[in-house]
Amino acid sequence: MSWGFERGRIYNRRKDIHARFGGQQQGGIITPALHSLVVIITGEEGAEHGYADRWQPEGVFEYFGEGQVGDMSMRAGNKAIAEHSIEGKSLLLFTKTKAGLRFEDEFVYESHHIERAPDREKNLRDAMVFELRPIASVVEVVEEEPPTAKAAAVELEELRKKAIAAAKESPGKTKTTTTVFERSRHVRDYVVARAKGTCEGCKGPAPFLRSNGVPYLEPHHIRRMTDGGPDDPRHVIALCPNCHRRVHSGADGFDFNIKLATAMLAIDKKS
Repeated sequence: MSWGFERGRIYNRRKDIHARFGGQQQGGIITPALHSLVVIITGEEGAEHGYADRWQPEGVFEYFGEGQVGDMSMRAGNKAIAEHSIEGKSLLLFTKTKAGLRFEDEFVYESHHIERAPDREKNLRDAMVFELRPIASVVEVVEEEPPTAKAAAVELEELRKKAIAAAKESPGKTKTTTTVFERSRHVRDYVVARAKGTCEGCKGPAPFLRSNGVPYLEPHHIRRMTDGGPDDPRHVIALCPNCHRRVHSGADGFDFNIKLATAMLAIDKKS
């Protein structure tokens, strides 16, 4: 279940999407201003406007961007799809049916390509086709190599610059039936250095030092890559092992994660 939507269930666009989240009431891409959410809608009638959404054998869903006449460009809804992960927004796909909108799944943007296709007026144009993969087929890999003492000695601002730059790059991935996202070492090094040996969750000291003298803290991605979240230092917090296990396995893990997200807002302002 994503954002309260169940796969395969039919929903009413006005009542179940716009009444809850707002966003554009026309078109196939909805970008609510006040929610970390991008909604895309597919359906057979899209073919009338030059959209030919389709599944590929390897499990990728190809979704045609917005723009009914002329070449498509990377703006508005198209940009929202391409940058949903960087912006920490979930990408939800619905299929338009006679009964309403059927929720398919939450997806992750992998890449996009341009292909020649007819527009609404039957003229050939450059169409932007987004390659999306269901959350269920995404595997997350966390870099296990510990931060080095050398990284800890680097100026914090320099580490932050490297982390921000790394966050803007496309995550490494394998083109198979699953996608493997590799977390950025630069992001981890910066987040651990930023904490200065103090858990950013409970505010307690790191429980021990690593063999190289670096305080032991674990980076926690407040929004996992598999939830559409970015590998971005503004969404990653340094936690002691106890807090990290609590957020993932504790009875109050969901609520605790929300508190961490709020704490990150203050941490990022100070950074």
